[in-house]
Amino acid sequence: MKKRMSADVLKKKSNCWCLTHAEKAGFLIDGAAYFAAVADAIDQAQKTIFIAAWDIDSRIPLLRGDEASDNQTDLGAFLNDKAKRTPGLHVYILSWDFPMLYAMEREWMPVFKLGWKTHGRVFFHLDDQHPMGASQHQKLVVIDNQVAFCGGLDLTNSRWDTPEHRLDDHRRVTPDNDPYSPFHDIQVALEGEAAEALGQLFTDRWKWATGKQIATHAASKNPGSTSPWPKKLQSDLKDMQLGISRTLPAYKGRKEVREVENLYRDAVAAAQKSIYIENQYLTSGKIAEMLKESLSRKQGPDICIILPEASSGWLEQSTMDSIRARILKTLSAADIHHRLGVFYPVLEDGKTPLYVHAKLMIVDDRLAIIGSANLSNRSMRFDSECVLAFEAAEDDRVGEAIACLHSRLLAEHSGRSVDAVAKAFAGEKSMNSVIASLSKESGRRLKKLEYHQSLPVDGAAIVGDPELLDPEKPIAFDRMMDRFARNGQGQSKAPQMVKLAGVLVVLIGLAAAWRWSPLAQWVTTENMAAWAGEIRSHPMSFPIVMAVYVAAGFLMVPITLLVGVTAMVYDPVWAVLYALSGCLLSALATFLAGAGVGKQMVRKVAGKKLNHISRQMAKKGILTVAVIRNIPVAPFTIINLIAGASHIRLKDYLLGTALGMTPGILAITIFADRLLHTIMHPDWINALIAAAVAAALVAGNLWVTKRLSRIQEKK
Repeated sequence: MKKRMSADVLKKKSNCWCLTHAEKAGFLIDGAAYFAAVADAIDQAQKTIFIAAWDIDSRIPLLRGDEASDNQTDLGAFLNDKAKRTPGLHVYILSWDFPMLYAMEREWMPVFKLGWKTHGRVFFHLDDQHPMGASQHQKLVVIDNQVAFCGGLDLTNSRWDTPEHRLDDHRRVTPDNDPYSPFHDIQVALEGEAAEALGQLFTDRWKWATGKQIATHAASKNPGSTSPWPKKLQSDLKDMQLGISRTLPAYKGRKEVREVENLYRDAVAAAQKSIYIENQYLTSGKIAEMLKESLSRKQGPDICIILPEASSGWLEQSTMDSIRARILKTLSAADIHHRLGVFYPVLEDGKTPLYVHAKLMIVDDRLAIIGSANLSNRSMRFDSECVLAFEAAEDDRVGEAIACLHSRLLAEHSGRSVDAVAKAFAGEKSMNSVIASLSKESGRRLKKLEYHQSLPVDGAAIVGDPELLDPEKPIAFDRMMDRFARNGQGQSKAPQMVKLAGVLVVLIGLAAAWRWSPLAQWVTTENMAAWAGEIRSHPMSFPIVMAVYVAAGFLMVPITLLVGVTAMVYDPVWAVLYALSGCLLSALATFLAGAGVGKQMVRKVAGKKLNHISRQMAKKGILTVAVIRNIPVAPFTIINLIAGASHIRLKDYLLGTALGMTPGILAITIFADRLLHTIMHPDWINALIAAAVAAALVAGNLWVTKRLSRIQEKK
C-alpha cells in the first residue's frame, strides 16, 4: 500500500465548496479528446445543456479529420440543430462579457450569433456581474445534470489539439483557417451526483448574472434515465468521492470565496514526496511563498513546475512573464537542497515549444487538482473559478488513477510510452531525476526554462507594483491611472509624441483630401459663402443646428465631423458656442435613450466595447468622463448610450462632457479656420501654419489634462 499523505487535505467549508460523489470520472488530455466527448454527450442530451465559459466561439468544429461525420458539428449550428430535433431541450450559455483588449482574439458579435440566430430554446448571456477588471473564468459543460465537464478548456478557437501535437497538423486551424501553435490542456468528465453539483453551480451563476432562475431537475431522483456519458470515453475512476472548490470575489453583498487558494496552500503544505505542477501562469505571491517554504525545509518534496516557454502575446510576456521570472528567481534562491525543476515542453523537432494552458497540481500521486484556476493572484481571489480535487485517502484506486495520470502527462511531454514512464518511477527515484532520465538530448522532451535572462519589456519593473498587473482585488481607478500615466519623475513623453504625430498625420491627410480629391469641387469660395449665408441668415439657425446635432447623434454621424462643419460655417466664437451646445444636447438625448433601453439592449448595440468603456467610467466622476472624452475607445453615441445604461449621474456626465470636449472643439474650430485658409490659398507656408496651430493646440490640451490630474490628486 502506498504511503498516505500526512493528513486528509480536502475539507468542506475550508478548501472545498462541497464533497460529492461521482459514478465515473475520466481525464481528458488535450482538446481533441474533450471536444469529441462534449459532442457525444450533447448529442445524447434530452433536458438541459449548460455551458459556462471565459470565451466561446460558435464557429469551431467539435469533430475534425477522420472523426468528423457528414453532420454539421460547428458548435453553434450543432447546438441549434440539437434544440430543433429534441423537444423540451433547453440550452443555456454563459460567457464572460470581455473587454476590448481581447476583441481581436474572439468571435465577432457572439450575442448575435448565439443569442439571436439560434433556436428559441437556446439562451445566451454575457456575464458582467463581477468587479471592475475581473472575469468569469469557470469552464463548465453540464448535460442533463448527469454528466459534466470541468477543467481548463473553453469551447473556443485555438484550443483543439491531439496529444501527438504534430507540427504539421492541418486540422489545427482557427475558424478563419489560420494555423495556430500546438496547445496542451486538461479537462475532467464526471457522471453522477458530482455532475448535479456542477449543474447547481451553473444555475446559481446564471441567476447571479441574469436575475432569472433556471427550472432544473434532480437527476439523482430519476435513476431510470439514460446517462449521456460519451460512448467512446473510458472512465479512469468509478465510484469515488471528490471535492469542488471555487474562487468568487466579494461583489454586491456577496462574500469573498477563496476555496481554491486554500486548497492549493493546504496541498503544498501536506506534500511529502512530490509536487507536480502544470500551469499557464505562476504569479501568485501566496502560492509562491508556500513553495518557497517547502523548498527551504531540509526534508521535503521534489517540485516540478511545467510552464509555457513564454506567454501568448507581447502584453502577457511583458507583464505575467516578468512577475513569473521574479518568483522563479526567488524560488531558485530558496532551493538550497536542489529539489526544484522548472521546465517547458518542446516537440519532435527539439525546439518548437508546446503551449501549456493546463491548470493542474498532483501531490504525492495521492491528490490531483484540475480546473480553471491558474496559479495567479486573479485566480486565487479575483476571478470566478472552479476546480475539482481527487484525493486517495483510504481509496488506493484513486491513488493508482492519479499516478497513471501523472505518467500519461510525462509520457506526452517526453515522447515516451506510459509504461516506460511508470517503470522509471518504479525505481523509487526522485521525481526530477525521473524527468531528467526521460529527457533526451533531442526530440520531444521537457527542457529547462531559462528565466534568468532579461525580458524585452519588464512590465513589473516599469509599473513598480505587480498587483496592478495581476490583481488580487479591484484596483482603484486613480491609482491605476497614476501608475500607467507616469514614468519616473514625470509624465511619459512617448504617448504624447505618438498622439501629436497621429493628429498631425490626420490633419495633413484631411487637408490633402479637400485640396486634391473630388471634394475640392465642393470647396469653392462661392459655395462656402452661399452655404454659410443660408444657415447664418435663417431666423431659426440655432434650433436647426441643435436638431441636426441630436439627429446626427442617433444616426452615428461622427461628432468631429459635425464640429468641423460648424466651424466652417460660423465665425470661431459662435462656432465654439454652437458646437459645444450641440454636443451637450446630443449627449443628453442619447444618454436618456441609453437609460431607457437598459444595459442588455445597449450591449447588443455596443458589443465588445461595453466592458472597456464601463470600466473606465467606474469612478463616475466629472474628471473620469472628461478623460474618456479624449480617449478614442468608441464612437460618441455609443459612449452616451453606455453612460445612460450605467446610471452615471447626469450632472457629472454633462459637466465631464463639457470639460472634456471644450479643448477639442477649440482645436477643431481654430484649425478649421486655418484649414479653410490653406484650402483657399494652397501653399506650403499656409500648410505649415496650420500644422503649427494644431501642434500648439495639442500641447495646450495636454497641459490642461496634466493640470487637471494634479488638482484631482490633491483632493
